[in-house]
Amino acid sequence: MRYGQGVALVLAAGSLWSLMGLGLRQIEAANVWQILFWRSVGSLPVLLAFVWWTSGGHPLRQVRKVGLAGVAGGLGLVFAFAGAIYAIQTTTIANAVFLFTASPFVAAILGWVLLGERVRGWTWAAIALAVVGMYLMVREGLAMGALAGNIAALLSAAGFGAFSVALRWGKVKQMLPVSMLGGLFSAMVAAAVLAFQGSSLVPSGWDIGISLGIGALILALGMVMYTLGSRVIPAAELTLLSLIEVLLAPLWVFLFLGETASPATFFGGGVLLAAVALNAVMGTRAQRTGGLAKAP
Repeated sequence: MRYGQGVALVLAAGSLWSLMGLGLRQIEAANVWQILFWRSVGSLPVLLAFVWWTSGGHPLRQVRKVGLAGVAGGLGLVFAFAGAIYAIQTTTIANAVFLFTASPFVAAILGWVLLGERVRGWTWAAIALAVVGMYLMVREGLAMGALAGNIAALLSAAGFGAFSVALRWGKVKQMLPVSMLGGLFSAMVAAAVLAFQGSSLVPSGWDIGISLGIGALILALGMVMYTLGSRVIPAAELTLLSLIEVLLAPLWVFLFLGETASPATFFGGGVLLAAVALNAVMGTRAQRTGGLAKAP
C-alpha cells in the first residue's frame, strides 16, 4: 500500500466515525447498555470476517497472539464504547468529540506510569494545554447540566488511551482482534448490566436496527479502514488525520438536526485541538529527524 492510499483510508475512517453522533441521535428510547449490546453485536460479524481474511482462515490463532495485552485492550474499549454512547446521549456532539481527543494524552501518561515510556517535553506542554481546554469545557458543563456527559466522554478517552497502551505493552501488530475482543466484552458487559438492572435486552425494532447499523457500517468498517491505513502512516500523523472526525461530527448534527454548542465549547475545544496538533506535529518532526529512535 502507498502512503497516499493509507491517508485516504484513514480520512475515510474518520469521516465515517464522525457520523456516529448523528446515528445515535436517531435512537428513540434505548438506554446506553441496550445500544452498546446491539451495536457490539452489529460490529462483530464485520470484524470477525476481516480477522478471518487476514489470518488465512485461522481467526482463533490470531486472537490468541494478542494474549493478555489484547484482553486488557479489549476491556479498555468497553469503557471507550460505553462512555462514548452515554456522552453523546447526554451532552452536545461538539462537547463529546472534543473531549474524546484527550485519549493520546491519557495514553502518554499511562505509558509513562505503567511502561516507563519517556514523555517528551513537547508532550507535557501539549498535555498542559489540553487540560486548560478540557477545564473550559467541563466547567461549562456545570452550567449546562451536562457534567455527567462530559465525565463520560473523558472516561471514554481514558478507555481508548488504555487500549492504546495495551497495544504497545503487548507489541500487538494487528489491532483488529483486539477490537473484536472489545466488541465481544462490550456485549457481555452490557447484557450482564441489563440483567442486573432487570431491564429488557430488547428495545424497539427501530432502535435495534439503528444500533446494528452503527456497529456494522460505522464502527466496524471504520476500524477496518483505519487499521489498513495505519500500516503505512506514522502514529503522530495518524493523530492529525484522525482530527477529521472531530471537525465533521459537530457539522453533521448542525446541518441535519440544527444542534450547536456554545462559544465556550468551541473555544475550549479549539485549545484542545491545538494541543493534539502540537503533539502530532512535533512527533512527526522527531520521527523524520530520527529523534524518536533514542527514546527508551
